[in-house]
Amino acid sequence: MAAPFANSQSPGFYRHKVGDYEITIVNDGGLALPAGVYSGDPAGAEKLLNDAHLDKDNIPTHVNTWLINTGSRLVLVDTGGGTGFAPTLGRLPKNLAAAGVDPNAIDTVVLTHMHPDHIPGLLAADGKMMFESAVVHVNGDEYAFWTSDEIRGKAPDEFKGFFDMARAAIKPYADAGKVMMHKDGTQFAPGVTAAAAPGHTVGHTMVRVSSAGDDLLIWGDIVHTAALQFPEPERSVGFDNNPELAIANRKKVFDMVATDRLLFTGAHLPFPALGRATKAASGGYVYVPVHYAEYP
Repeated sequence: MAAPFANSQSPGFYRHKVGDYEITIVNDGGLALPAGVYSGDPAGAEKLLNDAHLDKDNIPTHVNTWLINTGSRLVLVDTGGGTGFAPTLGRLPKNLAAAGVDPNAIDTVVLTHMHPDHIPGLLAADGKMMFESAVVHVNGDEYAFWTSDEIRGKAPDEFKGFFDMARAAIKPYADAGKVMMHKDGTQFAPGVTAAAAPGHTVGHTMVRVSSAGDDLLIWGDIVHTAALQFPEPERSVGFDNNPELAIANRKKVFDMVATDRLLFTGAHLPFPALGRATKAASGGYVYVPVHYAEYP
């Protein structure tokens, strides 16, 4: 029997329990990256992407954020690209609404870093604060970097816009006294802790969530393309501030999550972006996505 096409997708959120806490992974949309932004052998990259059935010229790259509900606190990690970076981003408000979350109920926002697919969502479409009740936490070195006129002046022209978007997004919160600097080990809420992993940016920060003997690592931008960087962790991406340090920290994190069998989630892993890693005989790693589960 004929039926009209839906022409829409289900809302982009997925819930997962970590001990007594509820984590909601909220998708903000996606970007397409070319293989050329990665270091290393192009032919090897093309083969890995072909084996993964991915287009080397348009690698689908999700942009994810996370809402941590501790029962007494609502902590949002990253805010997506907002309305000004790319037309394929900016889905966070719609998906938060679909998940039944009022932005004004969020009391804490943590930024893994200040790139334009992570911070512009601090602002609503009218340029005002999206999260009026929240304090924004950012690594002190990260904030100093992106708000420095001297560093911006020395940056390549194609990256100056990154500085402008970061500054514009955080300025209303800074003007209202709602920005706090954090460092490695800072606790944002009970069991929600900063873990420094610089390299991608100067203050790139992961967030570890621990509750009732259960753990989840929100690793931000440790990985941009799973099909490339799990098997070959030494592949850096062109957006890395310090490629050598980013590679070293990626290898360190991979070893930790594989050895400890630690559940992780990443900004650019395929939604819903939950998985584990195992060591491969080749010396790289294999990404093992978590199976969909009914909730709770």
